[in-house]
Amino acid sequence: MNSLSPEHIRQLRAATPGCAQVIHFNHAGASLPSQATLDAMLEQLHREAREGPMEAAGHGALIQERARQAAARLLNTSSAAIAFASSGSAAWGMAFNALGPWRAGDRILLGRHEWGGNLACMAPAVSAGARLEVIPCDSQGAVSVAALEQLLDARVRLIALTWLPANGGLINPAEAVGELARARQIPYFIDAGQALGQLPCDVQALQCDVLKGAGRKYLRGPRGTALLYVRPEFLQRLDPGPRDVLSAPWDGQAFPLREDARRFETSEVSLVLLAGLEAALSQLNAIGVDAIRQRIDGLSRRIRLGLDAIPGLQRQDLGSEQRQSGLIAFTLPDWDAFELKQRLARQGINIGANGVAYTPLDMQARGLTSIARISVSHLNTEEEADLLLQALRELAEPNTRA
Repeated sequence: MNSLSPEHIRQLRAATPGCAQVIHFNHAGASLPSQATLDAMLEQLHREAREGPMEAAGHGALIQERARQAAARLLNTSSAAIAFASSGSAAWGMAFNALGPWRAGDRILLGRHEWGGNLACMAPAVSAGARLEVIPCDSQGAVSVAALEQLLDARVRLIALTWLPANGGLINPAEAVGELARARQIPYFIDAGQALGQLPCDVQALQCDVLKGAGRKYLRGPRGTALLYVRPEFLQRLDPGPRDVLSAPWDGQAFPLREDARRFETSEVSLVLLAGLEAALSQLNAIGVDAIRQRIDGLSRRIRLGLDAIPGLQRQDLGSEQRQSGLIAFTLPDWDAFELKQRLARQGINIGANGVAYTPLDMQARGLTSIARISVSHLNTEEEADLLLQALRELAEPNTRA
């Protein structure tokens, strides 16, 4: 496995304007874009201003194709299996709604850590009579594959898994779940929002039918972009709506759906945003996700050890200590997570804070009302980690809230 050298890290940080302005540990919310990503967006924006937005669309089509190929390389699939969307939630919702109609007795199996937006998308299915059933957790708090196997029967119409939950370091066993789903021919959706760009994401190994993730997180792309993977053999089972001249083009007699994942796209799209996403994906592929994963692992261990030494602070991570993501959840006595986030921001340090709505089933099961969240990137340094830990040590001391 190739690793990122200190010199390479310095170069990457120098090419990222935000690194000179702030200590950023909120990459799971949105990461810092590179100057190359900003330049790609500005170039397309200026082209549209010079030539006209519609007239510049020809070049934009080339950008779209390069972005699709870069996404396909990242996921180990073909470009025909990739669609772009405005957000991860929009992508997941379109795919879920295309599975319908839902009927009484249908079962949807999901992890306790499911993203709140995905749960909201399932509400109409529940109203139609489908049942949401939570897969029991194992001793580490992850989805239990053995328990899942016992739940499977002919009424299960979907297995949904949030691979890396938003409220902590858990990495769910996505590949093992995929083996069960494929063996029983049950549709399998993965929310990879926090995984894309942080973990290797090989859809062939995952054996999923649908996978989605936002561009703004570890992919370091612009807000308003997302990837949607649809397994080509599964595509015919999905009937999306609404449709337009791109997703269902006129063939001279009717409006048949496209035979690729772009049946989930519309003709109206921001080529400026896709130019930024293409640049970000290309940079990510050039660095290599394995090297990024190795870097995040090392920094995350350093921070977790430091947090454990702060009196009163409680880490709220689930999962095996030997295999956790770069998302680190914690609570600090007498501090509201959102207030803590604001206090650190005044010191030039960005972290995240999550309420119950983000992961309602898991937060309620654990009696948590909010968590503070550190999310580590390969762009972060040991010095930044130490400054964050020092700031938290000071805030953990009595009489520091003034």
